[in-house]
Amino acid sequence: MTQEDFESYISAAADAISPYDYEIRSTQHQTTKERIYALVNSVSDPLTQFATIRTPDEISYLKRLLDSMFETNNTRRREVMAVTGMQALETKIRKGTNRQSEGGEAPQATPSSDRGLTQTEAERLLANLVKETWLERSNEGFYTLSPRALLELRSWLVEAYNDPDEPDSWQRIKFCEACKEIVTIGQRCTERECNVRLHNICTAAFWNSRPGKKCPKCQTDWNGKAYVGQKAITSTEEYLKGKRRSGGKKQNDAVENEEEAEQPEASGRRRNRRRAVEEESSQEDTPMEEEGAGAIEPDENEKEEEEEDEYPLE
Repeated sequence: MTQEDFESYISAAADAISPYDYEIRSTQHQTTKERIYALVNSVSDPLTQFATIRTPDEISYLKRLLDSMFETNNTRRREVMAVTGMQALETKIRKGTNRQSEGGEAPQATPSSDRGLTQTEAERLLANLVKETWLERSNEGFYTLSPRALLELRSWLVEAYNDPDEPDSWQRIKFCEACKEIVTIGQRCTERECNVRLHNICTAAFWNSRPGKKCPKCQTDWNGKAYVGQKAITSTEEYLKGKRRSGGKKQNDAVENEEEAEQPEASGRRRNRRRAVEEESSQEDTPMEEEGAGAIEPDENEKEEEEEDEYPLE
């Protein structure tokens, strides 16, 4: 079969499923360049919400996990957009907190009262999400969204974490200047307020088509050493020192909390907008809700862990 034949079959299939509110999307893997295709539900309605087999507590955990990836671990200084295995099992992510938004408004109660997940339940859910290719786990122990998840969650991520009222300001979800797909692994402009990003796999072709290596937006010199993804941590001197001290084992204090103060008005608008998005879709029908294991009985003897630093490492 030729590539042209394959693409014609994909196009025909996409036309056939379009009346049922599905579409076929594709992207390249951010590190391997493998072409990924996904069948995506293009609408959100009560029928799709009832189709989930994730429990309400698992859905709440997933939302907190995404908040950790795209808010806590995604700042102007370090755009990690990933969580370590230890972070994913922290009490504040497994159980949640009763924190209020910057506007002082208490969070909405969920229908299930959100009892949270035990450590065993969280570990089982993470393993299932990796197996089902919603998450990827690196050799260094970082969890990131997979290409499949990025394809399905693209619109939701932009609506939940970006500020449409200030499109020229720094945004949490950014797109590759070359391929126009979301960047969670790649390179960034060294000017912190600039939103220009590139996938590593797109850099060669992009710079070959330009007269020099300067940011196309702000004209800052592009040195290729400002990273997006786990390398924003693993390339730091703190991390490397901790690794050397432990003979290869990563240290909990290798990474510090890099969360910078955001303007209260912008942050409050973003949280209120995300709350509105979640209320519209009730228990948000993100693709990670559609398959996987159901609830696991909690371990009666399990002790809750103490909360760790913002960026603990396994």
